[in-house]
Amino acid sequence: MKLTCLTVTCAVLVLSSAVSVSAADGDLEWKAGVATVAITPSQPMWMAGYASRTKPSDGVLSELHAKALVIEDAAGTRAVIVTTDLIGIPRPLRLQVAAAVEARHKVSPAGLLLNCSHTHCSPVVRDDLEMSVMYPLDPEQRQRVESYFVELREKLIGVIGLAVEDLKPARLSYSHARCSVAMNRRLPTKDGFQNSPYPDGPVDHDVPVLRVESPEGKLRAIAFGYACHNTTTALMQFNADYAGFAQTELEKAHPGATALFVMGCGGDQNPYPRGQIEWAITHGKTLATAVEAALLPQPRPLRGPLKVGLKEIELPFESVSREKLVAGRDSKDVYEKRRCEALLAEWEKTGKVRASYPYPVQVLQFGNDLTMVTLGGEVVIDYALRLKREWTDTPVWVAAYSNDVMAYIPSERILKEGGYEGGGAMRYTNLPGVWQSGVEEQIFDALRSLKTQFRTP
Repeated sequence: MKLTCLTVTCAVLVLSSAVSVSAADGDLEWKAGVATVAITPSQPMWMAGYASRTKPSDGVLSELHAKALVIEDAAGTRAVIVTTDLIGIPRPLRLQVAAAVEARHKVSPAGLLLNCSHTHCSPVVRDDLEMSVMYPLDPEQRQRVESYFVELREKLIGVIGLAVEDLKPARLSYSHARCSVAMNRRLPTKDGFQNSPYPDGPVDHDVPVLRVESPEGKLRAIAFGYACHNTTTALMQFNADYAGFAQTELEKAHPGATALFVMGCGGDQNPYPRGQIEWAITHGKTLATAVEAALLPQPRPLRGPLKVGLKEIELPFESVSREKLVAGRDSKDVYEKRRCEALLAEWEKTGKVRASYPYPVQVLQFGNDLTMVTLGGEVVIDYALRLKREWTDTPVWVAAYSNDVMAYIPSERILKEGGYEGGGAMRYTNLPGVWQSGVEEQIFDALRSLKTQFRTP
């Protein structure tokens, strides 16, 4: 297994809560900056997420945004949390943004977190893993996707720059609450697992909240998380689903503050009820209410040191034969047919298909007060629940859909059970097959390695 590692350690100051008396200016070693940019396409585009769509978008219900929160310590080390109302963050986008931000704003790639809400009412973002398989794009629509990628990349780099310009003395603190919008969607039946409400399945209703305040206690930013698909509706109009409505509610309630939604391990979680925009609005208000509840108790000040690490591990696929791909090329399933054609083209070009994928894991650790873990892909809830069971020295905030969204990431349990999240969804990508058994342990080994490097000698 190939393993690359980039780890950065930087100091974090002691921060006081909103209800405490103001500290002297010399005690405020943190600076924070925040900025927002609209990323709604300016013209009709093919929408991402649902294979059943047969035409481009038809208007805008609500704007899509990217938001950046930049944190700087006394030594000038910077970390950035970027949240987006997008279906995913493709690897090429992450790499290009990271390179530009490191050069322009002195942010190490290990300190850059790109997260997407995974709203299914956002545009297709150029991703060679799925564009040729899932979306029947004509040349004009393909060109619009290409142009949007360039525009999006520059807007992400730009919004980070604006947040850097906004850097001011700040305090950070943490709290959490609960929200019951999500329900497990892997209903076991005699014919296998169906995508349907499963009230007895595992869930994680935790709502972690990071608040950023001025030295005087004025709320400047609220970053909050939740583990649930943004799939309340399948409208043909761009909108950010329940997560977008939650952010809108919070910003209305706290003028001058920016709300940032960080998607959790919602790979096997859906919002219920669903199917109508009214439910998306209701779910957004419900989640915003949970965030408001988290703002009520005295928060936990985040104390240093801050340690930030990033690894890429090669997650292996089950092998696939050329004969099987040739046979699949004649499939009546249009997605399987396109997938096999794409893989055969790769085989003809390189003499093989890829055997593994470079998978990102990231950890941000705030002393003994909070550990934030980020994982790439559509991660199922088992990962968050296991991390919270095993990592008990600090509260754990687990974010998925981060830095690269390439496929579903099943736990060992779900990989054995099969179903959509266990491997069925691979038919919509040009990845060669399901993940090999053992990928869960590989991911946890990488996370433990990062955490071990964080320990003070």
